[in-house]
Amino acid sequence: MDLKSNEPFWLIKNGLLQSYPSLREDISCDVLVVGSGITGSLIAHQCIADGYDTVVIDKREIVNGSSSATTSMLQYEIDVPLFELKGMIGEEAAQECYKACGESILNLQEIAKKINSKAGFKRKKSLYYASRKADVQGLKKEFEARKEAGFKVKWLEEEEINKQYEIFQCHGGILSDLGGSVDAFYLAHELLQYNVKEGLRVYDNNELIKVTSKRGFELAEMETGCHIKAKKIIYCVGFESATMIPEKFVDLLSTYAIVSEVDHTLNKAYKDLLIWNTSDPYLYMRTTDDDRFLIGGEDEEFHDPIKRDELIEKKSDKLYKSFKKIFVGREFYPDFRWAGTFGSTKDGLPYIGEHPKFKNSYFVLGFGGNGITFSVTGMEMVSDWMKGKEHPLSTYFAFGR
Repeated sequence: MDLKSNEPFWLIKNGLLQSYPSLREDISCDVLVVGSGITGSLIAHQCIADGYDTVVIDKREIVNGSSSATTSMLQYEIDVPLFELKGMIGEEAAQECYKACGESILNLQEIAKKINSKAGFKRKKSLYYASRKADVQGLKKEFEARKEAGFKVKWLEEEEINKQYEIFQCHGGILSDLGGSVDAFYLAHELLQYNVKEGLRVYDNNELIKVTSKRGFELAEMETGCHIKAKKIIYCVGFESATMIPEKFVDLLSTYAIVSEVDHTLNKAYKDLLIWNTSDPYLYMRTTDDDRFLIGGEDEEFHDPIKRDELIEKKSDKLYKSFKKIFVGREFYPDFRWAGTFGSTKDGLPYIGEHPKFKNSYFVLGFGGNGITFSVTGMEMVSDWMKGKEHPLSTYFAFGR
């Protein structure tokens, strides 16, 4: 499955940061991580920290899947609002899921600091505004739910948003203190390189053909004919899991994004803010670490890569027009545009855990707008499971829930 268009911004911006060999001999390890994107690199980072002999493989070039196309907005807000999630899984569980995403942003900040990352991690505030008057009532319910859960939030009226941020076509919104952004493509490469020095082995252009369960280990066969003997396998394959797991558990969607030319004025005005709204599908906006402005959205059902990419020009024009309506009087000079594929679940939550069809294995599948923060939570969950411990969020992120 092709998860992105041919020219995602981060891949062009960063170029070929690092290359790795393909696997040409049989090897063994404690943990085999399948998938080298931001999720796989984070999980490998945790496994190395916990002392496991770890191998990462990818059927593509390293970090060349959806992590090269992500818009990398770091939010504690899950795609399903907190007040609605409470009605689906209970108040305590919903709050814990939201709090886990909040803690993940702080944890990722510490990880970036530890590895001396140059990936542009930046803490930002987050503005979630009502794009229609009819959305105000629900958004105020969300504000109260977040405040009750202990998040630092402030309600802004339409006039305040107009004056403070020069954002129009809004009818009030929630300003949160906790948010962030990062170049996930760059960070994933940094994590892998950091851990290669600690003993991590990484192989790209190696497609996993099949896995056979043996007594005490799993035997992974590669397309090259080589085998990897692993005690545990952790699948960090994102939306491609939809082709592996028999039951339908995720809806695949296409999303579109455009990035402006370097614009110091626009960047200065919004560099400390994530912006998104209540439109369906919602728009999301932020600046980049090289002083550009990004706007994304216009999501629709994913059918195939060709049809998705045929819509890039049309969707880009719509995103540009949306910018002009929201930021009246400001200029936006498009420089890059692309499409990507992401997954949406019934409750906005990830699937992290075991699946009965895969022995001695775990899946860490972020999905939704919180894929990166869910992956950071997945680090803690995998660490617990490898040590035989239960994690409090396991029930809510489990398959078959």
